Amino acid sequence: MNNLLKTVLASVMVLAVSTTAVSGDVNKGKKLFTKKLKGSCGMTGAAMAGKHTQGEWKEIEEAGKIADEIKTLCPSIQDKALKEKYLNHYLDFFHEYGSDSGNVPSC
Repeated sequence: MNNLLKTVLASVMVLAVSTTAVSGDVNKGKKLFTKKLKGSCGMTGAAMAGKHTQGEWKEIEEAGKIADEIKTLCPSIQDKALKEKYLNHYLDFFHEYGSDSGNVPSC
């Protein structure tokens, strides 16, 4: 019984860690936007996120076009700011502060 409990707990921990690694983080997205995109885009985080509604950002996510959309909105952006590991964080940030969210970021 003790071994079974340990196995179940270990499985739950692995599952919990793996699901958080795949999803983005709004605060990390805000920091990454400020550091990597804000200067090149020439707009605040509120202006950038406000380019689309939350539903539109979700559609962009589902289509896998977040990097393309950032390049469209910020043509002077460098590819190194659009690394795959940053995209989920950017997307969560943009979704959280979309034009219809009522939320305003501080960056």
